[in-house]
Formats: sequence, C-alpha cells, structure tokens
Amino acid sequence: MTIYVIGHVNPDTDSIASAMGYAWLLNERDGTEAIAARSGVINPQTSWVLDFLHLKPPFLLNDASPKFGSVAIRMDTTTPDKPLWEAWGIASRTGGVAPVVTEDNHPFGLVTGASLFKLMAEFVGPNARSSNMAVNQFLELPCREAADTTVQHFNSSTRIKDLIRKVLREEGDDFWVVDDNGKYAGIARKSDLIHPPRIKLILVDHNEAQQAVSSFEEAELIEILDHHRLGNMPTNSPIHFTVVPVGSTSTLVTERIAEAGLAAPPEIAGVLLAGIISDTLNLISPTTTERDREAVKRLSRWAFISDSPLAKETINTYAKNVLNSGSGLSARPPREIINNDVKSYEVGEYKFSISQVEVSDLYELDEHIDDLQTALEEYRESKGNHFAVLMVTDIVRGSSRVLMVNPPAMLEDLPFNPDSDGTLFAEGMVSRKKQLVPIILSQLEV
Repeated sequence: MTIYVIGHVNPDTDSIASAMGYAWLLNERDGTEAIAARSGVINPQTSWVLDFLHLKPPFLLNDASPKFGSVAIRMDTTTPDKPLWEAWGIASRTGGVAPVVTEDNHPFGLVTGASLFKLMAEFVGPNARSSNMAVNQFLELPCREAADTTVQHFNSSTRIKDLIRKVLREEGDDFWVVDDNGKYAGIARKSDLIHPPRIKLILVDHNEAQQAVSSFEEAELIEILDHHRLGNMPTNSPIHFTVVPVGSTSTLVTERIAEAGLAAPPEIAGVLLAGIISDTLNLISPTTTERDREAVKRLSRWAFISDSPLAKETINTYAKNVLNSGSGLSARPPREIINNDVKSYEVGEYKFSISQVEVSDLYELDEHIDDLQTALEEYRESKGNHFAVLMVTDIVRGSSRVLMVNPPAMLEDLPFNPDSDGTLFAEGMVSRKKQLVPIILSQLEV
C-alpha cells in the first residue's frame, strides 16, 4: 500500500521538509511504503536546501484523481513473429489476454479469446483457408495472425474520469496503457477502470481544501498533520487529525521521530531544520514556541555531525544561508514572486489571497512596486478573487510592507502606517498566519 505524504499547493520549505521527514518516519518506523510528494514547483529557497543536502525533490503529484497507470497490469508480452503457442501460454496465466509488442516495446495487438476464435473461423467452414490444419499447426502460426490491432491506447498519466465514457463505449474489456513515449506500460481492464483504486494521502502543513492537491476529494485521506487554522476539510471516514499551534509542521514531525525512539539521518534532519528556520525566521517569528526551539536543538544534534553536508555549519550560519537563499526581488519575475508562496482564503462573501516574499531590505520594494502590483492584479483576476495582498517581509529587521489590489472599503482601517507609494508599513510583522491573516479576517467579519 503506497501512501503519498504531500504538502500544500505552491509548496514552501516547511511543506516540502515535513513531507520528506514524515515519509521517512513512516517507512522507518512502520515499514509503510510512503512517498514524499509535492503539488507544485519548488521555490528557490527549498531548491537551495535540497541541493545543499544532496536530496532529490519529492515526487510531483499535481492531481490525486486515479490515472490509467494506477490500474495497469504489466503482463508478460510476446512479439508479432513469435508462434501463437507462446501467446496462448501467456493468456492462460493472465486470464485470457496476451499483449503482443514490437521489438522496441510499442503495442502491436492483443491476443484474446475473441481474436483466437476469429482466426480459427478462417480454418473452419466452406471458405476455410485450410480445413485440415491440426491444432499444433495452428499454434505455430505467428502471433500477428491472431492479434487484435484495433485496441485503444491510453496514456498512463491520463485521468480515468476524463475518458471513462470513451472506455464504456468500447466493445472490448482490455486496453493498452502506454507511457509518454507510446511504449507498453501495461493492460487496463474495464472493470478496474470503472472502480479504480483511490490514491492514499497524508496531508502535511495544511488542512484547507483550497490548499490541497487537485482532486484530493477523489483520494483516500488517511491523516492530516498541520499547524494552521482549521479549514473544515470534509472526509469520508474518521482520520487522524493533528493541528498544533507551533511555528512549523517540521517541528511536529521531529517530535514524532523522537517519540519513536529514532534519530533522523543528517540530510533529513537538515531539511527539517530548514523547514523550522523558514517558517519561524530562525525562531524570531511570533509563531515560535518552546517546542520549536526544542526541535531545533534535537535536529542540530542529528544534523551537525561529521560526514554530513552540515559538518562545517552551525545553526546560525545554516539559518543565514537558508533565509538568504529565499530572499530578494530582483532574481525572480514578479509573476513568480506572487505565485511562489501564496495562500487563498474565503470568509463570508470575500475570496482573497495573500502572497509573501522575504527580502533583506524593505527598500528593495521601491524599484519593483509597479511590476508587482500588475502581477498581483493579474493573479487576482485569474483566480476570481475580490482582492489580493502581497506581504514583503524584511527578515533582518523583522517588519513588512503590505501591498494590496482592489481592497474592500472595510480594510481602510488596517492598523498599519500608509506610505506615499500606496503600501502599508507593518512594523514588527513577519508572520502571515499569526499576524496579518487574523487582522484581515477580523476586519472582514465586522
């Protein structure tokens, strides 16, 4: 049973780190086949962390809807020129189907009971090709003679629900499943396509439907591990649900590793450290708790050892590198900045988004404000939101500037200092989750 551990769309470092750390724990502690996954492009900070630790990015899972590949059975194959008795033997083991593929592994045709009877009919009756052919002679014919070459092909990554009507209109019960190069990936049976197995998911670092991987409702949700506000995500059956007000989901994963009596390898400890550092701005964010600090101490013992990528680092030098790798406005186009770390919200009649980007100096915003405002408005319109917000956070001095497009009148009383360029200066504000979001929600709910 494969379980995908996945964070929110537009993943940040904590989302990637907690998915990787929790998948490692499930494999190590329970022997579960857990795969760390992501729903979106990795941001520059996370990319730097993974490169530094020599870790591969998690598996990209953009849609949880069952795919043709999930029901494909990789049956044994033969080739068109091989004798029919070879296909007969395969069909006897697979329940009546023998895939015939070319030498370069492309589908040629299926040998089935129906295709065999069709060929036999050519040797029986008044117009028979050879009425005296013995069974052993029949089985020496090449497989191409009996192969049905009209069977439909479906890509392994295609969603079943998108083509199920086409499948149901087909007369046959077996179909080719191919990879992106058109090569044989397996055989799918109609009965399996009608009731495909659901992907098993564990969600980390989020619990709201709008933050989850696309088509998550078609998956089997097993568990949620998070540190954000509740989002009322529906489930079909009871699940393990843990939401704790700490600074980082990586903290919760670290605690579970310790509770299991295990020590994470240096690379996993390093990525979990980066998750906490990123979400708490190296433990200075108001979201920081004592549990985060204890997690950092524990992870440091596991990470900063000899023969580790972090052997020559300290927590301070590593934290500085992590935070600096994700900051700055000049290295990325405005649209990427807006889309990179964005959360969507809905309260009453209002739908809105809040993007956040980190800088080492708030004055960086001055030369990019017009382009960012344009990109922010484009994002708002593309999502059909009422307004959109960009929070530019100075990770050195611990304050932010807030840029909004199309804000409702009730947000005119936000407790920030307006600048002449239309932005709002929020002194001491670094946390979207614990500082900015509650203020905006309270204004909208008045």
